[in-house]
Amino acid sequence: MLKKNYTASGKKCRVTFHCPNLEQASSATLAGEFNDWSTTATPMRQLKNGCFSVTLTLAIGREYSFRYILNNQLWVNDPAADKYVVNEFGEQNSVVVV
Repeated sequence: MLKKNYTASGKKCRVTFHCPNLEQASSATLAGEFNDWSTTATPMRQLKNGCFSVTLTLAIGREYSFRYILNNQLWVNDPAADKYVVNEFGEQNSVVVV
């Protein structure tokens, strides 16, 4: 799930990324174009219900590809992404449009 809150200036958007964790993972990170696909730069916080969440501020007028990394090895998409695009590995990436 993606929750978007645009700033009053209209130049930035705070996006909350919410991974449902259907895989019952014990850790998650967010990797995407906004952090050069780093597997460690954006750790996610586990919520009481087992899901993971993190909020980033992104520039508007762009589309950002991203994926969640569970337990440092399993790359998964957001089932509620704005759209999906095929990546260079023949898999799909989630996309958030801001």
